[in-house]
Amino acid sequence: MNIAGSFPDIIAVVPAAGIGSRMQAECPKQYLSIGGKTLLEHALNSLLAHPAISRIIVAISPDDPFFPALPMASDPRITVVNGGKERADSVLAGLQAASASRWVLVHDAARPCLHLDDLTRLLAIAATSRVGGILAAPVRDTMKRAEAGKQAIAHTVDREALWHALTPQLFPLELLRTCLERALREGATITDEASALEYCGYHPELVIGRSDNIKVTRPEDLALAAFYLTQSQNKESA
Repeated sequence: MNIAGSFPDIIAVVPAAGIGSRMQAECPKQYLSIGGKTLLEHALNSLLAHPAISRIIVAISPDDPFFPALPMASDPRITVVNGGKERADSVLAGLQAASASRWVLVHDAARPCLHLDDLTRLLAIAATSRVGGILAAPVRDTMKRAEAGKQAIAHTVDREALWHALTPQLFPLELLRTCLERALREGATITDEASALEYCGYHPELVIGRSDNIKVTRPEDLALAAFYLTQSQNKESA
């Protein structure tokens, strides 16, 4: 089966202009290393491993000294643009550079453990969907809602229909751009790309993804991501 021929050409946007203050590190979290490669390199490699990804646009801070030093900076499939203060600003900058594409895939710079089969399942919805969708994992833990302004339980939240939102997230480019621009203009809270579509009344699909596709946000996440990557590499070499 020709995997590349099964999908339209997809341009990926990776917002990487954040500073990652919660990691308490000397560099932005996307430049922390696992196995000799930065989190950003792992994330980009996981996208480039799929034949349907023809190009990646990375949105970085204008004064970022780290990305130009990476070996991947010279990859002809990667384009760099200046990102903004907020994630949505960086994604919009990427969309502007990807204007020739019908579909766009957005992936977190600090999410290094994406599996190829998850990416393939997500890309497959482009054949039938007009809205797009996201990788997501059903919530397994008991969920608690806290009392307002307190670290005390108000009540238990029914987890029956709750999902952890992951990335990548796949949308028609023009639809995503329109929704992001409207949401920002109207002061909506945008935490991921899907939330911009939700704000505008759309209902993106949920595509089941692996729960080990974690985002490195806190110091303890780095060791967990390293474990997952080691396990994955061991399976591939077995």
